[in-house]
Amino acid sequence: MKHNNAYIYPKTVRKEIDGKRHYDIDNGKWKLPSVTTILSATQSAEKRESLRAWRQREGEANAARIVATSGARGTAMHKILEKYVIEQGYLDQTEVGKEAHNMALQVIQKGLCNVSEYYGSEATLYYPGLYAGQTDLIGLHKNELAVIDFKQTNKPKRREWIEDYCLQLAAYTMAHNYVYKTGISKGVIMMCSKDNFYQEFIIQGLEMRSYMHKFLKRIDEYYDELKGKDE
Repeated sequence: MKHNNAYIYPKTVRKEIDGKRHYDIDNGKWKLPSVTTILSATQSAEKRESLRAWRQREGEANAARIVATSGARGTAMHKILEKYVIEQGYLDQTEVGKEAHNMALQVIQKGLCNVSEYYGSEATLYYPGLYAGQTDLIGLHKNELAVIDFKQTNKPKRREWIEDYCLQLAAYTMAHNYVYKTGISKGVIMMCSKDNFYQEFIIQGLEMRSYMHKFLKRIDEYYDELKGKDE
């Protein structure tokens, strides 16, 4: 895959502040909450209750095991895909690694085959004074500049179940457009289940703008809550 270095993405350090992920941008010029930190802090009561009920059904020990295994699988899959994009070999012979390798192959064969050129891999994006995050890929998807995220899942998802993933893409897109003066309006989620079922979700146009507005509201909620705690 061809690399286009038109955009220079910042080197950052991820830090935990009060147990929440933040990004140290430009040697401390900005210390910004991550996109996922903002989304987690502003979850709806309904979503929090749904997660609590799931943990109760599974039992805390089993729920923790499922979360840990999914996290390890996702990390391994991302690593394989990152190395594929930058054309470096990577082999993980663990059981989780083998599973992740098969999942990554699905993403490569059915998703990344449509990306002809990339601008950034594991690129940190930030909106000055508000938030930061790391997207998996910025590249030309079917000849359109897009922000691309890789996701693993235990089972296939319906579109209505992935709102937070869409909000992440909207946040990264807004940050890229603001800092680099681009006009990206397309986000792509390349997802594979542990059973090797590939799904692709594209967010663009009016739908992308809708998610941008929703994320801006979540930012307001986040900082309003912080302000309330300081008073």
